[in-house]
Amino acid sequence: MESVLLPGRTQAIKHPCSSFSSLSCRNNVRFLASMPSSTRRLRVLRNEMGLRFSKAKIASGWQRIISKVRERYMVKPGNVFGHSVEESLVEEKVTPMLGTDVPLKYSPGMAFPLGASEAENGINFAIFSRHASCVTLCLSNFGREKSQEICDGMVEIALDPEKNKTGDVWHICVEGLSRSGILYGYRIDGPQKREQGHGFDNSIVLLDPYAKLVSGRKWFGDVANKMSKFLGTYDFESMPFDWGPDYKLPNIPETDLVIYEMNVRAFTADESSELDPEVRGSYLGVIEKIPHLLELGINAVELLPVFEFDELEFQRYPNPRDHMINTWGYSTLNFFAPMSRYASAGGGPLVASHEFKQMVKALHNAGIEVILDVVYNHTNEANDRHPYTSSFRGVDNKVYYMLDPDNGAKYLNFSGCGNTLNCNHPVVMELILDSLRHWVNEYHVDGFRFDLASILCRGTDGSPLNSPPLAKAIAKDAVLSRCKIIAEPWDCGGLYLVGNFPNWDRWAEWNGKYRDDIRRFMKGDCGMKGTFATRISGSADLYQVNKRKPYHSINFVIAHDGFTLCDLVSYNFKHNDANGEGGKDGSNDNFSWNCGVEGETDDVDIIGLRSRQMKNFHLALMISQGTPMMLMGDEYGHTRYGNNNSYGHDTSINHFQWKQLEERRGGHFRFFCEMIKFRCKHPMLRQDRFLTKNDVAWHEDNWSNQESKFLAFTLHDDQFGGDIYLAFNAHDYYVKAAVPSPPHKKRWHRVVDTNLESPKDFVPEGVPFSNTSYNVASYSAVLLEAKP
Repeated sequence: MESVLLPGRTQAIKHPCSSFSSLSCRNNVRFLASMPSSTRRLRVLRNEMGLRFSKAKIASGWQRIISKVRERYMVKPGNVFGHSVEESLVEEKVTPMLGTDVPLKYSPGMAFPLGASEAENGINFAIFSRHASCVTLCLSNFGREKSQEICDGMVEIALDPEKNKTGDVWHICVEGLSRSGILYGYRIDGPQKREQGHGFDNSIVLLDPYAKLVSGRKWFGDVANKMSKFLGTYDFESMPFDWGPDYKLPNIPETDLVIYEMNVRAFTADESSELDPEVRGSYLGVIEKIPHLLELGINAVELLPVFEFDELEFQRYPNPRDHMINTWGYSTLNFFAPMSRYASAGGGPLVASHEFKQMVKALHNAGIEVILDVVYNHTNEANDRHPYTSSFRGVDNKVYYMLDPDNGAKYLNFSGCGNTLNCNHPVVMELILDSLRHWVNEYHVDGFRFDLASILCRGTDGSPLNSPPLAKAIAKDAVLSRCKIIAEPWDCGGLYLVGNFPNWDRWAEWNGKYRDDIRRFMKGDCGMKGTFATRISGSADLYQVNKRKPYHSINFVIAHDGFTLCDLVSYNFKHNDANGEGGKDGSNDNFSWNCGVEGETDDVDIIGLRSRQMKNFHLALMISQGTPMMLMGDEYGHTRYGNNNSYGHDTSINHFQWKQLEERRGGHFRFFCEMIKFRCKHPMLRQDRFLTKNDVAWHEDNWSNQESKFLAFTLHDDQFGGDIYLAFNAHDYYVKAAVPSPPHKKRWHRVVDTNLESPKDFVPEGVPFSNTSYNVASYSAVLLEAKP
């Protein structure tokens, strides 16, 4: 064990970092006792062991730690500064004393595990950096309360590459540190040639890629602290989380999933949630609203990014988007830490970790699985034009990112966000796998939806891979074997893999073709009937290969990215001016229809048509083979007023409006709830195999008619005879549809007619129906069930 001595050396030293190679230490630490305590500074230079204090305010934490050191080593003030300082201590007992050579012990430490870990003789720190020439560990927050802001002052220990490096991993074990609450980061130096792919800048204290907790600003969207630093921290002091004796994972079969895509903050941030202001927008806020999720009938939530992200990233420099707050979270700072500003009451990283587990536990106890939307395709560190070095770039840019060797090693941008994570590099791949395992083991999450997952299928040079190592490793990993894994099978570089995502019969996919084809049929596009039939049957053209199942198709009409369901039937064009990009952002291919008027209207006929269309979409989604996913807010008809890219608005545009839910509870919301429950009660709507001719009868003999926009069919229930008849009419006129005879000893009951007003639009027990035909209204749908 070596000792780092707080100052008292006079000879010149050679620092391991080249930029610090010629320094001389002053004779002693001098406390300017005559200065006000608010302006007093501790001035310390590095000693030969490579430790230093940066200029900092003397905090109460120093008082506590130094008093303990003084007691241990029996320091006498008079032996250090003389009588004048002794008198100062009598006058002001809070003045700390660092006059003697106080030992801070450390040893070389271990290269594994990466990050901060507890060792037998202290806290071990390990970080990978292949191309670094100098690594300095920075420590702060000694003895401070966990809830306090980050202290400016830091102890810095330069690691000796001869003693503190194994392979490409730099490591050190420090004795005597608190087991919780210490803040840490790294200064890393190396080659300064950006054209060779390096991004080192030792003036920046970097966030450890393997930090399990991240400390930054306390409050979401706190513009006054928009330039806050983000540092790693740890907690080896708290008792393990109590999951409870009766706790168990839901383990819902994939055939039975009904997914609700939601944003943790936006779910309860609005004052209409009627929650305590300190709970709104937090993990605890989600717990408070679990009764709503149960009433709706969903059994899985897919949370928009909850990894630590910087919501104020747009406000680093003047730009057209500097008025916005990133409320969606697709800009990851760290892949291990839960978003600290989703803690209640500004509680910080330790509270966030605990409350996230509380949320998962409560959801699981309610029978609801937790799927995380994860962003492993890019980070928050921006682009070449406006680089923002916070972690990966400064740790080892050449390893963590895809670079273009033919263009000055600039970033390849398949994410559309300025950089692309080098996912299939062995080091980065292991980081991602370690992160995923951490969320499963530590936080008990049930699955992951991978944003822009086609990037996971690109090699280190950006070229597509037929058998990408990362996608295969995720599919085969033992820890992840119980998890749902879902790909968004495209990226911004044009790699569109819907139906072709490398899957090893494990990966499910967001079915973008389902979304587009259902939209086009419902709004009355010609030639879509056959495609519509294929999509609601489970998209066998895409997924009936090898051992894939219908549930590998994640069916959705609406997601966070794009129009809400209400806006899909209210706008022909996007209205994104509020985003600051002149309406250039967001998709132009929405396949939407405003039903006759763009935007808000008082026309009762148009309002009625829009209501029918929303019900038609929801009915189609819930009777389709595959896994349905709906968006938070669509259950009451949330509008973003035509903004189809609302990522930067921490306002009512994105926030769930609980008063609107109450106003529409007996109509729109009721229909949505009943339709979900109907699906869950009927196994024939959620098969684990693709439909055969014995499962469905298509009441159609003119598939080639491009003008036909009507489709009717019967799903057969051979076991119980509870057949279901469905008809969808996208014409602008009534269609008199022939209704087949019901099964033996059964009769048809009308359960759904989207043309009728609530509560007649959905009658759970069904209304007996004995006619041989049914007049299906324009832009409406009908569901009949065979019952005794």
